[in-house]
Amino acid sequence: MLRNSFSTFILLCLFCCLQSHVQAQTPTYNLTVKVSGIAVKKGMVEFGLFRDAEKFTKIGGTYRMLRVKVDAAEETVTFHNLPKGKYAVCIYLDENNNNQCDKNFFGIPTERFAFSNNLRPMLSAPSFEACSVYLNENKSIVIRADY
Repeated sequence: MLRNSFSTFILLCLFCCLQSHVQAQTPTYNLTVKVSGIAVKKGMVEFGLFRDAEKFTKIGGTYRMLRVKVDAAEETVTFHNLPKGKYAVCIYLDENNNNQCDKNFFGIPTERFAFSNNLRPMLSAPSFEACSVYLNENKSIVIRADY
């Protein structure tokens, strides 16, 4: 009986070591996002990274989020250690620094915003697919804010 317990223990240890080694081998990538053309140099730029089409542009739907103080006409952030897949970026300039994209009575943002692939929405937000970037290596993208 002691021998079976010891064998089971050894097998469990080997399994755990193998499992952690396999997880360590899963590649991750970095996505660097540069926003250019910022004319209003006040407030914060919020970079929302989305991975799920159903959650795209929805409050609380970001996969990751970064905020940086606006100091120049260009601001850059890097999202680190992302698994391979499709991602879309939505940014807005939080001029009054209240941590939300302010909207008017009709739900239209009153603060400046932009999307990856430089899509400019007409009547509604663009789709996740239209804004998505496939990440299978480290990548850099530029979003023209022109605001």
